[in-house]
Amino acid sequence: MPRGRPTKSEIRQNMVEIIAVKGEAYGYELAKIYNNIFPQCTRENIYYHLRKGVALGEFVMKEIKQERGQYSWGSVVEKKYYALGPQAKPQGSERVRKYLEGRK
Repeated sequence: MPRGRPTKSEIRQNMVEIIAVKGEAYGYELAKIYNNIFPQCTRENIYYHLRKGVALGEFVMKEIKQERGQYSWGSVVEKKYYALGPQAKPQGSERVRKYLEGRK
């Protein structure tokens, strides 16, 4: 048996399912969707799994957009959009598909 923590994660797999249906998403959007479908998870945990998923090839960063608006921290926000990478293995979650179809 190999040493260390296993790289498999239920949270990251759920995120793969969301992005598989949605196509692409940025971190905060992904966290909101995740918390509406699955048990509560912190934004920091979502961002951690996005970084880990990029390192493992489950996610790829498609683009970084800067959007202007009125935010408590200033007038510009940076959104990093993620899509599925070559190592992602979506299983076709019916729960995710139904939720996202209901939002349209």
